[in-house]
Amino acid sequence: MFIDTHAHLDFPEIYPQLDAVLSNARLAQVHAIITVGIDAETNLKAVGIAEAHQELYASVGWHPHDADKAGADLEDHLRELSRKSKVLALGEAGLDYYRDRSDRAKQRDVFARVVRLAREMNRPLIVHCREAFDDVLNIIKHEGQGEVRGVFHCFSGDQKRLDEVLDLDFLVSFTGNITYKNSRLIPALMAAPIERLLLETDCPFMTPEPHRGKRNEPANIPLIAVKIAEIKKLSLEDVGRITNFNAYRLFGIGEAPQRQVTYPIRNSLYIALTSRCTNNCRFCPRSVQPIVKGHYIGMTPDQEPTIEEVITAAGDPLKYDEIVFCGFGEPTIRFDLLLQVARWLKQKGVKAIRLDTNGQGDLINGRDIVPEMAGLIDAVSISLNEHRADLYQALVKSDFGEASFRAVLEFARKCVRLLPEVTLTVVSYPGVHIEASRAIADAIGAKFRVRGYNNVG
Repeated sequence: MFIDTHAHLDFPEIYPQLDAVLSNARLAQVHAIITVGIDAETNLKAVGIAEAHQELYASVGWHPHDADKAGADLEDHLRELSRKSKVLALGEAGLDYYRDRSDRAKQRDVFARVVRLAREMNRPLIVHCREAFDDVLNIIKHEGQGEVRGVFHCFSGDQKRLDEVLDLDFLVSFTGNITYKNSRLIPALMAAPIERLLLETDCPFMTPEPHRGKRNEPANIPLIAVKIAEIKKLSLEDVGRITNFNAYRLFGIGEAPQRQVTYPIRNSLYIALTSRCTNNCRFCPRSVQPIVKGHYIGMTPDQEPTIEEVITAAGDPLKYDEIVFCGFGEPTIRFDLLLQVARWLKQKGVKAIRLDTNGQGDLINGRDIVPEMAGLIDAVSISLNEHRADLYQALVKSDFGEASFRAVLEFARKCVRLLPEVTLTVVSYPGVHIEASRAIADAIGAKFRVRGYNNVG
């Protein structure tokens, strides 16, 4: 269920008890671990440990504390080890201006060499950065030339630094220190999209509560995941699934998710009826990566589910707090199937059914569909996204042109009259007029919600 993407299993606090540590990790559902080297000796140990255990992988690097010890053969050393099958990344490497155990100029030189090698070998980079963000970011930009990806492990910056890291297409990971009372990292964790997070212990360091003061080990990953779930208002299963997919994307660990018709998030069950849509929104990732919270929900028209397939995939719908017609397509494109499924759900006793829609259902179906939803759909969330027809069309590029905006407003008004709960939403895409859109929702009598454009689901 979980992957520890940063551990030091060769360190003396752990290695003598490695069998017990790995057994504890399995019991805690930690099914893969990356053990990270920091110099010539630990790189060799990390590779040896990874090669001896199926669930272990390695990264090889050169820590800034030891930059003064790096020789002219650094690249040859890392290149040779990186060719081994269990080695997934380069690092950790970076800059540490907090402890300054090596000359800063030497730190910068060594880090630049590792970044260049990561670019040459097309390997992800595990970055150590402590009180050195400006220089770390500049080196990655200059030496990586936009071609190097990776993770800032044990992230220690504020939201400004987080944004700079994310702009480079890097991920971040937090350690057990996010569980500490009054942790200053919580604002950054709150701002970090779950789709850009990895799990790590950095063991034997950074032991999470309630074990702080004791040796850390991969079995403590669930304690970190629980804190992330709390902050992100997700289930523990959500955090495990999403961060596993993130590790797959960056390091190639595990397998790609398979296409799903229904997909749980928190304690809601979502139903994807189609990937077709009458909008081509600037902010929508459906054509690039149709992944929602670790679920793959992309489909071609010939893969669209039948009523029988939806019912089979839904299983016992009463297990969930609500059932949601959603996905990366517009559900009302398959409105007749939507109604069939909604009737089946009501017959099973489901009390909360929601429709997430672009609000163009009347145009799509050539009729007023809202009365047909009464008694079946308990809540509807309509993507308003802008307050004016020209701005709306520029943002969502509807197949129906600017007429779609007026249709969305009329659809919303009818929903307010006939359905129990109606919410108009906007995506916090740069330049969107949120308050003007809120005023429209108020005038119609609907609720209003702002959705983060980089936070799907």
